[in-house]
Order: sequence, then C-alpha cells, then structure tokens
Amino acid sequence: MRLLHTSDWHLGRALHRVSMLDAQAEFIGHLVATVRERGVDAVVVSGDVYDRAVPPLAAVELFDDALHRLADLGVPTVMISGNHDSARRLGVGAGLIGRAGIHLRTDPAGCADPVVLADAHGDVAFYGLPYLEPALVKDEFGVARAGHEAVLGAAMDRVRADLAARPEGTRSVVLAHAFVTGGQVSDSERDITVGGVASVPAALFDGVDYVALGHLHGSQTLTDRVRYSGSPLAYSFSEADHRKSMWLVDLGPAAAAGTGRAPVTAERVDCPVPRPLARIRGELAELLADPALARHEEAWIEATLTDPVRPDEPMARLTERFPHTLSLVFDPARAPGDPDVSYARRVRGRTDQQIAEDFVTHVRGAGPDAREQDVLRAAFDAVRADDALREVAP
Repeated sequence: MRLLHTSDWHLGRALHRVSMLDAQAEFIGHLVATVRERGVDAVVVSGDVYDRAVPPLAAVELFDDALHRLADLGVPTVMISGNHDSARRLGVGAGLIGRAGIHLRTDPAGCADPVVLADAHGDVAFYGLPYLEPALVKDEFGVARAGHEAVLGAAMDRVRADLAARPEGTRSVVLAHAFVTGGQVSDSERDITVGGVASVPAALFDGVDYVALGHLHGSQTLTDRVRYSGSPLAYSFSEADHRKSMWLVDLGPAAAAGTGRAPVTAERVDCPVPRPLARIRGELAELLADPALARHEEAWIEATLTDPVRPDEPMARLTERFPHTLSLVFDPARAPGDPDVSYARRVRGRTDQQIAEDFVTHVRGAGPDAREQDVLRAAFDAVRADDALREVAP
C-alpha cells in the first residue's frame, strides 16, 4: 500500500504578516496532483490542519476545497487534529464526511478504533491519535499524573491491544501529533511542555509498521518506521534551510509469522516553494554592498544588523536592494559582559521555567529549591491547560 504522509498545513497562517493563503492553495493542488500521478492509495495528515482553533473564513474555505478534491479522487484520507486545531470544530460532521472517504480522528476516546483499508496483501489498520493534551485526557486514559509520555503510552497500549485482536497479518499505521525525542525543533512550533517535559521516546510506538508524525516542522527520520513529514511551507526564518516535502511511503506485505513487521520504504516528494527564505547578518553598509548576497535579492529576508550604532532608516535602505525584507533584528556586537546586551538576547533559547528561575535568583540571590521549582512548573502547566480549555470550549 502506498501512503502519502503530510502534516502541519497551518491553514490561515501568515509569515511576518505576509499572507500564505495562495501558497497554501498551491500546496493543496500539488498534494492532489501527487496523489493522482504517483498512485497513492491513502493520504495521512498528522495534525495542525489549521493554525488556530478558530481559523479565518478563507482558511476554512481552502480546507473545504481540499476535502472535496481529495474525495473526488476516491483515495481515502485519514486526518487527526493537532495542538493548533480545535478538535471539536475540526471533527464536526466526521461521520458524514467519512462516507466520502475522508476520515477525521479528533476524539481521544476513539484512538483504538482504526480506519481499516485493504490492498492485495490484506488489511491495513490506520490508528489516529489526535494531539493529547495531558491535563484534558488523563482521566480518559486512567493515568495518575498528567504527562505526555503517560497519556500517549496509554493510548498506544489501546492501539496494540486492538491490533492484537485483529487477523494475523494485519498491518498498522499510527498517526500522532507529538514531540518525539530526537526530533529537531524550529521557532514556529507552539510549546507543548508539561511538567518540564515536552518529548516522548520513539520506543512508545513499538509494535506498529509505520508512525506518521506531526508537530515538528522539519522533515525528519527518527527511525525507518518513525518519521515527521514536516510542514509543507516555511512559517519562520528558523526554517530557512529546510527542504519542505512529504513522505511517499510504500508499506509492503505483512512479514511471515514471527519474523517482524512489514517492510517499509519512503521517498521524499518536494513541495512548491513560493519564495526562498534567507537570513543575512552584518553591518548595514556591508549588506548593501556585498556581491555574494545577490542570490538573495528576491528572497524573503530576515536581516540582523550588527552596527554598533543603529543606522538611519535601515528598513527603507535594505528594501532598496532586498525588496522582500520581512524582519529586521538589531544585534550590535558587544563584549559578553556589557550591561547593554538586550533582554531578548539574554533569554534567547531559554524556557519559561528557566527564565522564571533566573528571576528568582536575581531577586533573592539564591535559586529556587526543588519544591519551589515544582511550584513554578505547576503554575506554567496550569496556564497551558487553561489556554487549552479555552480553545476547545464551544
């Protein structure tokens, strides 16, 4: 069976206030053409269909168009909700839409109720695990403490139990939206840390033939059977070096009894690039004169200026050479101990927990002890859980 694995469409998202809707529509057209031209048997979309819980009308219309075009192909599609989606809203009409071959899996309680498709080698069970916000689903899965590993592990236990009860030779595909250990992050994923931990081990998915992951925006192979497709478009300048693509996955026949899982091969299918991204850095005069930067003149640009004194009208001058400059950052070269080093620079790469602990140390002269660290962690988790509840509220 041939699968097309994609995720993280983020319909409705902009790049530094530049609408990406046309580029997203071009991607949908590319997706449909790939399904038709490459003999795809099933499409899997591993969450973050939308960029926010209540998407703009234009994004909803594009999603509606995508559903109709996929249904017209007669190729089954399995989708899950991600942490940016409202699971309830995305799942409206799932039963009816399923009759057209578009299978929406947004309810955590249904994670062990697969979409079963068949090919010449037998059945393939597709298990959709929507994003599992630990604070909201811990009771559903009967775990004592809310955490990503606990709830996702309990969901996978249900999947393996259902798979074990199916006919011998049934192959399995799991869709999940999570941060799996070993994955490389970018600036455009929303933080899902709970209890100081965001990631789960890849071993959590042992026992299935292929795991189609969503959440991280870079295409990545964690193991031969566990992959991120990444987002089809770049949504931050941290993705400037990404090669945006989908995975074309061939799932072979079931292995003979006792010899392991079905063979899997995967090929990357590149996505259209509306305009390349580039990060340039240096003093303004250097950036305006450097002939080596000519290749970036039509790119979307993030320019970091290192001038010791902020130059006059830097954006206007930059856009004369680089008309698609979207982001301007000032980072003057200073000695490491210089008190004028910006706050943004000092906290770059640090988590909310670490910043809070640094503040306690600065105010009190001593860092928080273990109990106080737990209090801070619980406060951040409570804020995240409250945000998640507001997003799923009707």
